[in-house]
Amino acid sequence: MAVEPVVYGASERPPRGDYARAQADYTCAQNWAAYSDADHDTYRRLYERQTALLPGLACDAFIEALPSLGARDRIPRFEDINKRLKPATGWELVAVPGLIPERPFFDLLANRRFPVTDWIRTPDEFDYVVEPDVFHDLFGHVPLLFNPVFADYVQRYGAGGLKAHDLGAGELLSRLYWYTIEFGLIRQAGGLRAYGAGILSSSGELRHSVTSLQPKRIALDLLRCMRTRYKIDDYQAIYFVIDSFDQLFDMTAPDFAPLYEAVRSLGDLSADDTIASDSSITFG
Repeated sequence: MAVEPVVYGASERPPRGDYARAQADYTCAQNWAAYSDADHDTYRRLYERQTALLPGLACDAFIEALPSLGARDRIPRFEDINKRLKPATGWELVAVPGLIPERPFFDLLANRRFPVTDWIRTPDEFDYVVEPDVFHDLFGHVPLLFNPVFADYVQRYGAGGLKAHDLGAGELLSRLYWYTIEFGLIRQAGGLRAYGAGILSSSGELRHSVTSLQPKRIALDLLRCMRTRYKIDDYQAIYFVIDSFDQLFDMTAPDFAPLYEAVRSLGDLSADDTIASDSSITFG
């Protein structure tokens, strides 16, 4: 039975991707032969641009793991990356046609299978693409899956997501994904650095998140994070900061059910609210 395309947020454009290729769990084969020379060139140019920006902005763990992606002058074959990733942390990449529903997404993560969109943006979308493409997913997400602690955190997130889905709290948990895995910052000896994939794969937000005086940067608090809505069409107004991946892993060990109840009791916060309990992070 064919699976249905997924769209998040408001959009008049239908989701991209050939969902007719997908199996019941939304995975499909990476049709590597279908990539054109222009597709490979777009990936190469994106890779070159982003790697030039990483020093002083991306976390050390990401920079150290990036060569594990392999080819930088063309879109890599997922199976080639899996030959290195599986022995390193037990994860493997699986192709998907685009955004997938909440429960299949959680299920894949819980089983250490990371879904990677297999299409790439057009040259006209070089600076901004509405939906995650293969460059965002590979360059932004996959290097840190070679880090054992972060890889364990992502798996734990998936297992927690299955529980959250059953409790009707998937949206609340999605905010933790957004503000850590997609748009998280970490403190290193040299200062603030990015580890979130949405930041690392964006030339503009990489600079903005780490160096701009405009956004708020606050220490990660799970309750605060799950109460906070986020922006999908602009740079984030708030970034949550961790001190280490070990801290992030330890913070997410307890049962989240009481947190979900607390969030529902207290209500949502806007994407740029400030509250008295915020622990602000300053430069230096």
